[in-house]
Amino acid sequence: MRPVELTAKDRKLLAQIQGDLPLCTSPYAVIAQKTGWDEKELVRRIKSFIRRGMIRRFGAILRHQKAGYQGNAMVVWKVAEDDIPRVSRAMVSFPAVSHCYLRAVHPQWPFNLYTMVHGQSERDCRRIAWQISKNTGMKDYRILFSKREHKKSSMTYF
Repeated sequence: MRPVELTAKDRKLLAQIQGDLPLCTSPYAVIAQKTGWDEKELVRRIKSFIRRGMIRRFGAILRHQKAGYQGNAMVVWKVAEDDIPRVSRAMVSFPAVSHCYLRAVHPQWPFNLYTMVHGQSERDCRRIAWQISKNTGMKDYRILFSKREHKKSSMTYF
């Protein structure tokens, strides 16, 4: 994938959409006004960024603890390389899984697949991990519970 040349106007647009969108009925009209784009042109440009893989998605961040989800855990799994596609597809199908990452293993830490699980309690998270284990056949895992959230924000590039 080749890097995309960004104009100053593109950078201004990306700076506006990388954080919170305006809380109003027409957020793209507000952004268009701030950045000097026509609203339809702005939406076309954003869609172009998505088509080219520069933007993967727009999403809302749910403050899960404020919404009553006090159980949050990173569940780490030891998954054979050949099994990763099947297992990761199964894991992400669980509504309680918000993130799934593949990471390098180390001699003292053999876990390579990481899932973030949210539940109403630690007990709930343990039950979800057990269900994922049962569904995938993966038995070698650890549950690392969140104790305190220190930071939660989107990356800022511009």
